[in-house]
Amino acid sequence: YSQEIPSAGSGIIVAQTDTDLYIATNNHVVVDASTLTVTFRDNESVTAEIKGTDPNTDLAVISVPISSIPGDTLSKIKVATLGNSSDLQVGEPAIAIGNALGYGQSVTTGVISALEREVTVTDQNGNVITNSLIQTDAAINPGNSGGALLNIKGEVIGINSVKYSDTKVEGMGYSIPISKAEPIINDL
Repeated sequence: YSQEIPSAGSGIIVAQTDTDLYIATNNHVVVDASTLTVTFRDNESVTAEIKGTDPNTDLAVISVPISSIPGDTLSKIKVATLGNSSDLQVGEPAIAIGNALGYGQSVTTGVISALEREVTVTDQNGNVITNSLIQTDAAINPGNSGGALLNIKGEVIGINSVKYSDTKVEGMGYSIPISKAEPIINDL
């Protein structure tokens, strides 16, 4: 017995051509998806397709045809400015943007808690994967996966990916450093 279950995640517009809009997200957001729908901030929804995935880094790129995006919506969106996560310092402000719990855009704030934190997760196939991530106390909730971690200038410094959840801890969210993610996103 199997049943389709809708799920929600977030994404970052990383490129636009004459024909397509490219959105970076997490692999775990799109893996095993039978259909993908992107909903923009103005609640316009369009169908998307997976362009590439990298399960080892939990990155994915999806695309939306420009022709399927209404003109009003297209005029309100823009490609994100990518920052340099290599220059981050512990204690700097951090802003997480995403689709927390699938309710739509949400914003949380905090600081960079740690850099190059080794985080080990088990993927949906049972593979154990360890990556070096940015730790933040800005709330990273279910649905924020694939969303942006920003610096105070509004530049993307990370892609929200993992949250440590336990009754004994608070504020342990993790993001893929954008300086490590950008070349992989470009390849995808």
